[in-house]
Amino acid sequence: MTLLLRRYRWSDREAVWELHRTCLAQVGITHGDGVYYEDDIPRINQIYLADRGEFLVGEVDGSGIVAMGGLRRIDDETAEMCRLRVHPDFQRRGFGTLIIDALEAAAVKLGYRRLRGDTTLAQGAALELYRKYGWRELRREGRGGLVVVYGEKQLVDEPSSQLLR
Repeated sequence: MTLLLRRYRWSDREAVWELHRTCLAQVGITHGDGVYYEDDIPRINQIYLADRGEFLVGEVDGSGIVAMGGLRRIDDETAEMCRLRVHPDFQRRGFGTLIIDALEAAAVKLGYRRLRGDTTLAQGAALELYRKYGWRELRREGRGGLVVVYGEKQLVDEPSSQLLR
């Protein structure tokens, strides 16, 4: 089974929305809990693609879109990796790894120095994947009965400080 990654198209909107909802429901994240939001999904072109970001979808023949992930610009040096989702029926096949690899490569190509992101403690597979990729935890925050974990990864080394002579 091969995952074909490609850039988001407007015609993907409903499939992306459904994948988003399915994956959050799997871990008990629901409307009104302070963590759930989806206001960016109808505006992926504007929020991600038109503002120095990226949004990828992954398709499997005969199954449609089963994976996705985006990069959203925070500032000139930092992007947020978000909307990383793999349909429950297709998890544990390396699809999340493929998306992260592609998004990290896109972030470097777009000139970002670091990535930030968040997930919840309820999303154990996501936490495991972030740790595998060298993300470091910045902080935790309780929200709506859930614990949100914020993390960061340096994509390029920070410039070393030079001593004045």
